[in-house]
Amino acid sequence: MRIIFHTLLFTFVITTLNGCFFSTKDDQRWVIESLGTTSFALSRDARFALLYSKEHQLVLWDLNENKQLASLGEQDPQASTVSRIRISDNGRFAVTATQINFAVWDLAWTQAQGLWSISDGLIRDIDIASNGEQILLGLSNGKAIYVNLVTGRRLEFLAHKEKVNSVALSPNGRFALSGGNDHNAYLWDTRTGQIIKSFKHEQRINRVALHRDGLLAFTSDGGNQAIIWDLRTGKQLSKLRSFSRQLIFSTARFSDDGQYLVTGTPSSRIMVWGSKTGKRIDGFEAEPLKDTRPPRAVVYDAAFDDQNRVISGSSAGIAQAWNVDY
Repeated sequence: MRIIFHTLLFTFVITTLNGCFFSTKDDQRWVIESLGTTSFALSRDARFALLYSKEHQLVLWDLNENKQLASLGEQDPQASTVSRIRISDNGRFAVTATQINFAVWDLAWTQAQGLWSISDGLIRDIDIASNGEQILLGLSNGKAIYVNLVTGRRLEFLAHKEKVNSVALSPNGRFALSGGNDHNAYLWDTRTGQIIKSFKHEQRINRVALHRDGLLAFTSDGGNQAIIWDLRTGKQLSKLRSFSRQLIFSTARFSDDGQYLVTGTPSSRIMVWGSKTGKRIDGFEAEPLKDTRPPRAVVYDAAFDDQNRVISGSSAGIAQAWNVDY
């Protein structure tokens, strides 16, 4: 009986541990910037990548064709380091940001639409609507700012009491989600600035994401509270289930149908979760930059492609495709 018990216990432990393992075996990879990047964004369909490096500045890449489409150059005359990049939901436009200014790019024409400066705080996060005209910023002074670049309309959302760490803008620019150091995340209307839903956390919120159809929202803090919300009811749909004491994410994105959420961490890990259950479906570990110590890469972005794979882009300047065991 003791032997049987020990065998069953051993099997259970191995099975549990196997669920915690992260695969390093990718299906495909693109080494775009061998010296690493400070920011990296993927289009929603994971076809295009826009990244920044000190050596080559902003570069647009077609992953399907495995070739560089354009070198966009420096964001500003001072060649400031770009720390944030977002590509619009429809893949047509992108916004890039340093700590003090941001630029909007028309990716179809590979041209800049303009450069704008921020004077009353440092940019901590940024997003762009599908028309390329509406921008959402999260600032170090506690403000979330919505700007219509065509009309000049600017709305300051002042509900946060501390730094705004993460923002998300709906594709049509109508709704904003912001989360900050005050432990709060808010879904709000960009026309009125009125709060639609509020989500309270136990610690500082470091990552938010919106489903493209506005059905779901994701908020996570500096502990292990990572929650998917049903925006129709305002109630929790699921909580990500993990044995980790901390779940700190550097990126998060829903699949188009909302059934899955992919997240990336500052420590190389990419995870796919079921939205309804909060259960981790699969996990991967991104390739770090060669000879880095510790051997880690920040996962800046991740997206689902048309082959049911997850594509990740990291600070190593590498994009990787992962086969997911759904």
